Amino acid sequence: MTEYDSNGRGGDPVLTVENLTVQFPTDDGVVNAVRGVSYHLQRGEVLGIVGESGSGKSVTSMAVMGLLPRTARISGSIRFGGKELLKASEKELNKVRGKGIAMVFQDPMTSLNPVYTVGDQIAEAITAHHNVRKDVAKKQAIDLLDLVRIPNPKQRADEYPHQLSGGMRQRVVIAIAMANNPDVIIADEPTTALDVTVQAQILEALQAAQKETGAAMVLITHDLGVIAGQADRVHVMYAGKVVESGTVDEIFYTPRMPYTLGLLGSLPRLDVKTDRLTPITGSPPATQNMPPGCPFSPRCPISQDICDKEEPPLVAGPGSQFAACHFTEQVVGRDPADLFSATSADTAAVPVTVDAATDSETI
Repeated sequence: MTEYDSNGRGGDPVLTVENLTVQFPTDDGVVNAVRGVSYHLQRGEVLGIVGESGSGKSVTSMAVMGLLPRTARISGSIRFGGKELLKASEKELNKVRGKGIAMVFQDPMTSLNPVYTVGDQIAEAITAHHNVRKDVAKKQAIDLLDLVRIPNPKQRADEYPHQLSGGMRQRVVIAIAMANNPDVIIADEPTTALDVTVQAQILEALQAAQKETGAAMVLITHDLGVIAGQADRVHVMYAGKVVESGTVDEIFYTPRMPYTLGLLGSLPRLDVKTDRLTPITGSPPATQNMPPGCPFSPRCPISQDICDKEEPPLVAGPGSQFAACHFTEQVVGRDPADLFSATSADTAAVPVTVDAATDSETI
């Protein structure tokens, strides 16, 4: 386990991911979707994983759930409760999914069956892992709908997904994730395409779910603002790799990697007066047949010759912070607008080429 995974909590971690690598072979080369990701979670802890689409966030968690296609080449280690999941059979994984590790997917309409009521679907999640009568499971389903703050839960339990709003459907999915008191909840972009006020309600529902179950949580998002008040630690991912890691305060107030600073510059803030947001010029790189050097180099305003030749390792900084940059001293204390204003408008953008098996929105 690398040092940057330390979180200061006692006890054995409930979930440990070590040097996870995921590759997808394609006609155009091997897509290196995840490159050496490591972390561990203590019970009750929230880890935020942040990055643009295509950075490897969702593939990492799909690997944890054992939901990647058979063509995927997976190496490293994923241990849950001391059991190695990468060597587990499908039958063994089915006992873990939903009960030990639950997942809240990005689009609730793809998670819910349109021909069954939401109450029946929550009850099914309960009966799949517990020997209880259907009427008892249905009563528990109504209680779960009430817990995630769905009005008139008894009435809503008899309705179908299409009869609920997007925010309510997402809360139903959270209720399903809570149904078996899991040890880990993975929330993959749970607030995407929702109104700001509804986003806040969904985040409150996730907090309620974690408090009720005592679970550890992995919160995946492309928006640093979503994890500001949610996470204990943050991993920033780029091109399939963790490029910065630290506590929320360390990431928000003393970023040490240009990409992290760029993400912060594109985040609207009420506590800082700015004329406009600062975008990161260019696009994330294709992850097949990657050239040597830092993947962020073509978009980086402080890139130098060494950046095109050597990919920087994740190096320890002050506190619990780690960053992968050759020139962290040029990042600390800088303002995003100041740093990225040096990037010319015609900075070369790296094309995104993603295999059909790994859609960019799910990587």
